[in-house]
Amino acid sequence: MSAPLKMLIVDDSNVIRRKIDRGHDRSLFTVVGSANNGADAVAKFKELDPDVVTMDITMPNMDGIECIGRLMEIKPQAKILVISALSDKATGIEALERGAQGFLCKPFDDEKLSNALKELVENSHV
Repeated sequence: MSAPLKMLIVDDSNVIRRKIDRGHDRSLFTVVGSANNGADAVAKFKELDPDVVTMDITMPNMDGIECIGRLMEIKPQAKILVISALSDKATGIEALERGAQGFLCKPFDDEKLSNALKELVENSHV
């Protein structure tokens, strides 16, 4: 079995960051860091080189849409799962156009999170 994929959690809510950290499949992912805004996420992404990123959309100091674009410029093969309460189609489409590969709406439970992350990595080779 291959080593767990490195995951960066990006959300301005401490509660959501902890929920993602607790709810993912530890045999598939190792959380290497977290960020509470897009600017911090870009810096940590460069430093930690994660394979997978969970990304909120609405955050201070650079929103998730802009952050996705920046991360894709740095590492186009990174896998990004958007986790957001914004469920309007335009936002989801824009996130996917920027490079995200999946979308999970808040609120979510551990099973939905786990399934979304598994689908993200199964549908592509990280």
